[in-house]
Amino acid sequence: MSAVHSVAVAGAGVAGLATAILLAEGGVDVHVFEAKPALDSLGSGITLQGNALRAFDRLGVWPQVRAQSYAFDVLGLRAPGPEARVLVEMPDDRTGGPGYPATVGMYRPDLAAILLDRAEALGATITFGVQVAALTQDDDGVDVVLSDGRTVRHDLLVGADGLHSTVRGLLGIETTPEPTGMGIWRAFVRRPEQVTHTELYYGGPVYIAGYCPTGPDTMYAYLVEKGQDRFGVTPAEAVKAMHDLSLAYHGPWEEIRAELDEASRINYTRFTQHLVPAPWNRGRVVIVGDAAHSCPPTMAQGAAQAVEDALVLVELLLSAERLDQEVWDAFHARRLPRATAVVEASVQLGRWLLDDVHDADVPGLMHRVAAMVSEPA
Repeated sequence: MSAVHSVAVAGAGVAGLATAILLAEGGVDVHVFEAKPALDSLGSGITLQGNALRAFDRLGVWPQVRAQSYAFDVLGLRAPGPEARVLVEMPDDRTGGPGYPATVGMYRPDLAAILLDRAEALGATITFGVQVAALTQDDDGVDVVLSDGRTVRHDLLVGADGLHSTVRGLLGIETTPEPTGMGIWRAFVRRPEQVTHTELYYGGPVYIAGYCPTGPDTMYAYLVEKGQDRFGVTPAEAVKAMHDLSLAYHGPWEEIRAELDEASRINYTRFTQHLVPAPWNRGRVVIVGDAAHSCPPTMAQGAAQAVEDALVLVELLLSAERLDQEVWDAFHARRLPRATAVVEASVQLGRWLLDDVHDADVPGLMHRVAAMVSEPA
């Protein structure tokens, strides 16, 4: 029993590949169309909380994720300044349950490759260098016009094509990502031996200076500053920017700073936030993941919420006899409140920093979100 037999997915990111994996596993004919010519081979790191790990286990990729990541259960806070004094080391919430670590860090392209391999092994067809250009639909299906000139027909189109989603625009949805006022430098470097978990430094010339181990010998380091136009910065200028901004931070930052060079894959992005109000679908076309919602990485929940969109959507599709309003009502009832809470909390954490609020209940907010996402989506 399934409400759909053939599905097109726009986008081969976390949300799109998770959707493809689950549909293909359920016997649905899945075709993924990705605008990029190939998976990104460059990138920095990603922090994954326990609820994301639980979701990856459902996708059948947890053993591979575990083997190519660095697990830890502690979050540390250090003070800026020469001593880099450790202020506190606190147990992190195991939001996936006792069978998973609280957090893992990993190299983002490794995660993409794991998901792609799993989707293809289950029979999903992935086409790179092609994107959705136009669409029309009726009561029985969607005609998808592709950028290579083909038109394909499917029972459903899932728009998982990221922050600047083409599918979202084709549906006439006007909600788009907006800057939150912050931006982040990220670099991929060798892991100092003393770095065994995420540590954050608050204060100094940037809002947050932090790092996260991603493997036995690797980690990513980041600096969160006031958002600004960094377009066109050369690799050499990026190295200098991260080097100079990090001079106020010591401890492991001494080794990190010495490692920074043009091979460190330094990149800069502005934090954004948006949340498309219900409904996320228009007929037989639905958006998920970053196409539907985005938030700063202050709660490390972006990938988790994208996969949860896929889990809930496909569960409902495979258990229904037809694609009707009951399916969409159930989908929105389960996803909107949770995604809304994560977006709002992530933005709030950043706003407190921007407004220099010293008495904010940061631990309380983080624990409330952790309690919520500890429950399966």
